[in-house]
Parts: sequence; structure tokens; C-alpha cells
Amino acid sequence: MNRDSVVNRRALTSLYITQFLSAFADNMSLLVIASLLTHNGFSPESLALVTIAFFLPYILLAPLVGPFADKMPKAVVLIIGNVIKWIGITSLLIVDHSSIWSLMLCYFTVGIGAVVYSPAKYGILPELTTSEQELFKANSRIEAYTILAILTGIGGGGAIVAATSTVQSTVICAVLYALSTAITLLIPRTQGDPTIRFAAEARHFFSSVAILMKHPKTQFTLVGTGAFWMSSAVLRTAVLAWIPVALGFRPDDMSVSLILATTSIGIIIGAFLAPRLIQLRIFYKSIGYGIMMLALIFLFPWFHHTAVAVVFLLAVGFMGGVFIVPMNTVLQEEGMSLVGPGKTIAVQNFIENILMLVGSCVYYVIVEQGVSISMAIMVQGLIMLVFLIYLGLRIRPMNVQRQP
Repeated sequence: MNRDSVVNRRALTSLYITQFLSAFADNMSLLVIASLLTHNGFSPESLALVTIAFFLPYILLAPLVGPFADKMPKAVVLIIGNVIKWIGITSLLIVDHSSIWSLMLCYFTVGIGAVVYSPAKYGILPELTTSEQELFKANSRIEAYTILAILTGIGGGGAIVAATSTVQSTVICAVLYALSTAITLLIPRTQGDPTIRFAAEARHFFSSVAILMKHPKTQFTLVGTGAFWMSSAVLRTAVLAWIPVALGFRPDDMSVSLILATTSIGIIIGAFLAPRLIQLRIFYKSIGYGIMMLALIFLFPWFHHTAVAVVFLLAVGFMGGVFIVPMNTVLQEEGMSLVGPGKTIAVQNFIENILMLVGSCVYYVIVEQGVSISMAIMVQGLIMLVFLIYLGLRIRPMNVQRQP
């Protein structure tokens, strides 16, 4: 193994660790704010407002963060993103907790850090790998560490928040962001593109959207990843409400979060096995796993037995992990040559967060109209079906493009 390979492997390991710590703190920070909302007498619905505050930077700053990640060394961008997150969470120590706007502003700031951080964590992967297969494996690892951070951030972070005061849990979050920042210092600072001008690139953002949506492979992967995360965001909220009603647990029972966590475990397994199950040259075959995931989504709400629900949710996560990892890899490879890695991830974030907001709004409206949670999950499944049908219709144009 040559010296460059050793350096890259160590850098990738550092990236996985810093991503895990940062994403863990992202998820724990929401639980900290949720605890503050409860202690200050806010309604449960107020958490949705705080969540929206986190999503908004992904949409508002999308034209800027891609060029920012491409212009500067991506390791430096990771540090800047973490510092902004740290500022957002430590602001909770001084703001007025009785004001929903103050809490929203804090989480909005964390969201700014997250949207700055995101293009760099994916965009740096091609710089730390030397082949298509290495990039594929690195993508599966970063996806798995992210999901693992979500899983442990919700479970372990929730336990920390429950066992400590809000001041203590806030400080712990801040320490995690600081540790993530420190480990990022171990990642080599590869050269960015100093010729990039933010104003000009921001104006060209929607041109990048048009370019990526016009190209068959990147259009396919943008729609596929967007549909997946839209469904994941809605299902996480819906299943959290469904478990107590269908399985008879108290809403505050730890079993509720443990059952929900099986979906994340499934995604981790699927993400790790994706390189063995799907070849990149036929990445669109992953749509088959999307179809199987959809079938399970249609079925599981009607089986009101804990063991069966756990198996179904584990399988849903596994199918989703295999579905999304090949698409992420191909999107980065194709996008890097079309518009650049940073702008590609920014466009991806832009589309995914718009779909997550739309999906969440549809779910909220349906439930407010008195529709049962099981039926609301079915409606989300129907929306996912529309996206899968669209993807199926786009396979032939990609095959035509591949022909000489």
C-alpha cells in the first residue's frame, strides 16, 4: 500500500468520525429544544415550527453553499459548518426560552451550519478516493455513519437529555461539535478553486439545477434520493405516532423509540451491503429495492403485532439503504463533471428539503382532516409510488444514452 493510500484511508476514517459526531449532535440538539419547549409550556405542534426553521437554510442558502464548498478547501468548510452549529447550540444558554422565535432562531443557526457542512462532507469523497469502486464504498460508509448517528443521536441523545438539565445537555451538544471540529483538523486540506466568484455562481445555481435535471442519470438520482428522504421524514413522524396507537405502548415508553430505531438499523445494513448488491453500471436496478420498500410500507400499518412491526420496519430500512446509496454515488460522479461536486450536493439538498417540507405538510393536512395514521402512511406510500413510476419511465432514456 503506497503512502497516498494510507493518508487517504486515515483521512476517510477521520471524516467518518467527524461526520458521526456532528450528525449525532444535530439530532440531539433537536431533542434539547423539544425539552425546552415542553418545560416552557409550548404545544407539541410547536416542535414542527422549530423543525421547519432547520430545513429553511437548505432552501434559502442552496445557491451559495455549493460554490462556497468548491472555492475553499473542503476540510476548512467542514470546520466552518461545525463552528456555526456550535454557535447555534450555545446560543440556547443565553436566549429567552419563553420565546418560540428565539428557539427557532437558534435551530435556524444550527441549520445554517448543517447546510454549509453538507456539500463538503460528500464533495470531499472524490478527493480522498482513487477509483469508482472506492468512491462507492466511501459513499456507503458515510451514509451508514450518518444513519448510525441519527439512530444513536435519537436514542442516546434522548437518554442524555432525559437524565440531565437542559443546560447540561446543551453543553454536551456543544462539546460534541467541538470534538468533531478538532478531528476534522486531521483531514488534509486539498486545494479548492479560488477563481470561483460567489455572486456569479449564485446566479448560475438554477442553471445547475436545469443541467442536472436535464441529464438522464442525474435527473434519475435527484428524483430518487429526494423521494427517499421525503418518505423517510414523513414516515419517521408518522410511525412515531402509529406505534402507541397500533401496538399499545405509552407515548413516553422507551420501547417506542427502540422500535422506530429498527428502521435506521436496516438502513445501515443496506448501506453497507449496497456495493455488493448493486453494480454501479446498472445502478438504476436499485429501483427494485425501492419497490420492495414501498410494498412493505403498504403492508406494515395493518399488522398490529410488535414482533411483526419490528421485522417490517427493519426490512423497510434495509431496502431503503440499498435503494439510495448507488444513486448518491452516481449523482456525485456525474455531477462532478457537469457542475462540480459542491454545487451538485447543494442542488441535491435543495430538492430533498423542498420535498421533505412538502411531504410533511401533506401529512399534517391529512391528519388534521381526521384521517387515521395508518391511512396517512398509505397516502405517503402512494406519493412514493408516483415517484417510482416516474423513475421506471426514465430507465430507458438512460440505456439509450449508454449506447455508442
